[in-house]
Amino acid sequence: MKIISYRLNNATSYGVLVNNELYSLPENQSGLPATMNAFLALEESGMEMARQTAQQIEAGTLFAKPVFNYDILAPVPHPTSCRDGYAFRQHVEAARKNRGVEMIPEFDQYPIFYFTNHQAVEGPGPVYCMPDHFEQLDFELEIAIVIGKKGRNIKASEADAYIAGFTIMNDMSARKLQMEEMLLNLGPAKGKDFSTVIGPWLVTPDELAQKVAPTKAGHIGLNYNLEMKCYVNDILVSSGNVKDMDWTFAEIIERCSYGVTLYPGDVIGSGTVGTGCFLELNGTGKRLDPNFKPQWLQNGDRVTMTIDQLGVLENQIIAEETNWSILSLKK
Repeated sequence: MKIISYRLNNATSYGVLVNNELYSLPENQSGLPATMNAFLALEESGMEMARQTAQQIEAGTLFAKPVFNYDILAPVPHPTSCRDGYAFRQHVEAARKNRGVEMIPEFDQYPIFYFTNHQAVEGPGPVYCMPDHFEQLDFELEIAIVIGKKGRNIKASEADAYIAGFTIMNDMSARKLQMEEMLLNLGPAKGKDFSTVIGPWLVTPDELAQKVAPTKAGHIGLNYNLEMKCYVNDILVSSGNVKDMDWTFAEIIERCSYGVTLYPGDVIGSGTVGTGCFLELNGTGKRLDPNFKPQWLQNGDRVTMTIDQLGVLENQIIAEETNWSILSLKK
């Protein structure tokens, strides 16, 4: 299934795509609650009701009117939390090589993640940025999961069953802010907390069954052969594949849930795919050619991300009408 959160006439709801048309789930299934978070909290029973509703609509045994003239929101407009991982060795290795340092051996020992601002999760549409964000403003091409079952101390061998679905993630990054604050070995904070984009919808795991790919040696959990691309103003700038994840989502869930309860509606990103941000691309370009001209996102740029089976996520970068700078407040 493809499940969409949307806004219509200033009210928010969620629905399922059937034959490329959106149908409200709460309006067509009396057992489903009004909000996406409450729906996810039902865990498997909610998903099964949604699946039965979609099948009945498709078969014509349930009369339902499609929804029109809606605005797509983030699949989970108000996540219970948002974490981001570091699963692609290619990205980490390239970024470190560009800084002139060796690959860190701890990468291969355990998956890591950081918490970002779950109140700043957005869907398709404008992304508003402050002046300091435009100091090396960057995209990050990722895939993300949404947790669908409450769990604690989840073993990697069982963790795939806790995934409600997959979506595209753009982990927006203000690199100057990020690099300055991380000199103090804490963060990322202001370099990340202004926007994390996910969308356009949530794709349930059964939709990807034909795309399962071999998991890398020594790792546990499912992996998927899904091409990933990012375009800026219709120019291809990044290309990768989900199957290049070294750490699986199952292993990341195992780490995240150690001594901690994960909840339906928690969002977890994969981390950046190799070539999946300007920071890496600029560093590689400069290392190979001293005359390389770095590129960063600018006001008005359109960022379009695609992942096979997961759709297209598009945003436009918009400058806030202000000249306020926190960089200027440094002592």
